[in-house]
Amino acid sequence: MALKFTTSYMEDSLSVFRQLKSLSERAMGQVSDEQLSTALDGEGNSIAVIVKHIAGNMRSRWTDFLTSDGEKPDRNRDTEFEDPPATRAALMSLWEQGWNCLFQALEPLSDADLERVITIRGERHSVMQAINRQVSHYSLHCGQIVFLAKHLGSEHWKALTVPRGKSAEFNKRVVAGEASQR
Repeated sequence: MALKFTTSYMEDSLSVFRQLKSLSERAMGQVSDEQLSTALDGEGNSIAVIVKHIAGNMRSRWTDFLTSDGEKPDRNRDTEFEDPPATRAALMSLWEQGWNCLFQALEPLSDADLERVITIRGERHSVMQAINRQVSHYSLHCGQIVFLAKHLGSEHWKALTVPRGKSAEFNKRVVAGEASQR
């Protein structure tokens, strides 16, 4: 997380979403194109399938966020778990489209909008509840992306945060003001 103090829920939420996006992208950058489509077993999802699902969810939830139900009638959730894009470029384009929907919906909002009421699957939510729902959902899936990338990258994996066994060294750098923000 950025080391910026804020009392703005919107500012903090956007920061969390950006952190999740960055961690996932850095993880995906460490696997081969082939590994993006690798599932650990028959019931598991590949990184590519998870990306397709997140992008589909984001398009549905954040398009016309304040004025239409967050479950769009043209969304077919089940197909998000089938036939992901075949290339890294196509996959990352889909990923960017999803995140663009989110940021375009949330960046114009202020903390004064948090009590506004929206619907998801016909259920009423405050804007704050809807954001919390998606922070939780995307955290789960971004964690899956990082887990899969780390597993698939194994011995070539480069830590996305503080490397194992390097906490003391990192803490010394933080105290000395030398640690970079991640």
